[in-house]
Amino acid sequence: MTVASPMSRVPFLDRDQSILAFNERVLDWARRTEVPLLERLRYLTIVSSNLDEFFEVRFEPHLSARLNNEQRGPATVHSYARISEHVHRLVDQQYQIYNSELLPLLEKRGIKVVPHGERNLRQRRWVRDFFTQEVQPLLLPVGLDPAHPFPQVANKSLNFIVRLSGRDAFGRENEVAIVKVPRSLPRFLRMPGVKGSRQVHFVSISSVIRAHLGDLFPGRQVTEFSQFRVTRHSDLAVDEEEVKNLRTALRVGLQHRHYGRALRLEVSAGCSDFLSDFLLQQFDLPPEALYKVAGSVNLVRMTQLIDLVDAPELRFARYQPSWPIQLTPGQSFFDRLQQGDVLIHQPYESFDAVLAFLREAVEDPNVLAIKQTIYRTGSKGEMTELLREAVRRGKEVTAVVELKARFDEEANINNAELLESVGAQVVYGIVGLKTHAKMLLVTRREQGRLRRYAQVSTGNYNPGTAKLYTDLSYLTADEALTGDLEQIFLHLASQNRLARLQKALIAPFHLHKAMLDRIEAAAQAAREGQPARIVLKMNALTDEPLARALAQASQAGVKVDVIVRGACILPAGLPGHTDNVRVCSIIGRLLEHSRVFLFQYGEQEELWLSSADWMNRNMLRRIELAWPVTDPTLRRRIIDECLELSLADNTDAWLLQPDGVYLRAQGVNNKSRAHAHSAQAQLMARYGGKA
Repeated sequence: MTVASPMSRVPFLDRDQSILAFNERVLDWARRTEVPLLERLRYLTIVSSNLDEFFEVRFEPHLSARLNNEQRGPATVHSYARISEHVHRLVDQQYQIYNSELLPLLEKRGIKVVPHGERNLRQRRWVRDFFTQEVQPLLLPVGLDPAHPFPQVANKSLNFIVRLSGRDAFGRENEVAIVKVPRSLPRFLRMPGVKGSRQVHFVSISSVIRAHLGDLFPGRQVTEFSQFRVTRHSDLAVDEEEVKNLRTALRVGLQHRHYGRALRLEVSAGCSDFLSDFLLQQFDLPPEALYKVAGSVNLVRMTQLIDLVDAPELRFARYQPSWPIQLTPGQSFFDRLQQGDVLIHQPYESFDAVLAFLREAVEDPNVLAIKQTIYRTGSKGEMTELLREAVRRGKEVTAVVELKARFDEEANINNAELLESVGAQVVYGIVGLKTHAKMLLVTRREQGRLRRYAQVSTGNYNPGTAKLYTDLSYLTADEALTGDLEQIFLHLASQNRLARLQKALIAPFHLHKAMLDRIEAAAQAAREGQPARIVLKMNALTDEPLARALAQASQAGVKVDVIVRGACILPAGLPGHTDNVRVCSIIGRLLEHSRVFLFQYGEQEELWLSSADWMNRNMLRRIELAWPVTDPTLRRRIIDECLELSLADNTDAWLLQPDGVYLRAQGVNNKSRAHAHSAQAQLMARYGGKA
């Protein structure tokens, strides 16, 4: 075996291909026969949603490189071709699973989406009545001619293109028309059942319109038609240096988001070449951008069908998170935190405890000030309302609102305005840097002095995603750490120079270098013959300096385990480069979201929790937080639950191969089902939630 020199160049894996490989692992859940049927369908919709975001956020440079025959960073004509081929293959697999497996299985369970050709007379009458009364009044077909050019088509909206024979009312042969389907219409409808039958029949809105397209064009014949959907570039770009009011600029940007550069065109499998070529020309797209699909052009909307079906046996058994084991219901959080730090492992333990901590702070007359970062809190605004109530009770409330949280901009703008309306101090962080750190700081007067309490987290303050994402919330009254948080809030609000911190690490100032230093310390220990190990858990590893440092540590003899859910550019087990690197991806019922970094070198061991993934943007273009866990009991618990259980998983784990391919750990290890081990299932059972 050839041993590479420590400074040899590591052949990194392609980031975009790695993102698509992640979606292949998610799609595997739609294939698994042991997964409840409606949940299999849900995983199919998750892949569709992920692909939508992939195009909206990451694909535009590749298309531009293809159209202009030029290179834009890593994007080239060849990268466009490779990605297009990969996505086409993935989409074909989706619809094969949908049509050949899931729909037949649903029909066996008495759940059927009935196409027009299979509807009985009674069902056809019902569909016609619904179309006439509820749908047709909302449709406005647009015949294309010089006075009626191709209309603006919104991102991911459902539309029909129609080819007509004959002449219009003015004797002209304008043969193409467009029909937009309003978003207000439900995408699936439950049809009245047959008395005595246990079958449940549904119809899609696209099928309803398709069956009655001719009614929209009286006196003419529909000769060809297809539903279609276009995906557009949707990443908002606002030059913060040039705008006077970021919130106003973002509101304007949101109005235009739905009409960005067209990137992908989806049409029905039976769409004629005439219609598909016409659409490609209108959207200025190459042939590779066309996706002909055997079914709905928007599988994401199948979630509506899932919600309409009343069949608990076809879903995962509901899991009810337990109250955090370190907390006693009814006990004051302030009293408890004076005894030591508290860890909440979500969603095995309930996020409601975080809300309860904030609620106690709001209601406690001794609490004088509350400071919080807001990145994603959801649109329902439970935390926002608590902060508003704190203002009404006379407390000083500071909210650092990240307006540029992708696809949550509108909700965050609304939250900011609600807080400002009652007198809260709202700031938007640092120009050019997203505030991604998750921090909640409470200042309380106790026995004549001020004392701080804090909650920091690897995840968001969103009660909805807190039930689905695995994250770690950390509550503390540690004076050094809470003092650091005070300085960080002061820095974000005043934009003065950040004071020296005692415990916390903050990006973009310290975190990147600190992680590189710890990797090098492990490598140096290995060179000196001392024990050295690095175990990392995160959502993505795409920062090249960090990946290169890990490869060099591997060459020095450090055993490196990376538990990364999504994109990873670091190959595993590549001879001469990453012989000692193991990369594991857990794809389970819950979405792995916590960030945990363990460094062991010689007699030293450091354990860090963080809001940051190991991506260039997190390290250099965001405000991110990392903090050490020093309590021995909590350290042991985090290492066990977040790292060791994941590394032992042989059910939901995938292992990265040197060529970038992921294989199921069960197949790699060749372990029998009798010894199947799922980290998530074990934690659900351990915490005693109802599953």
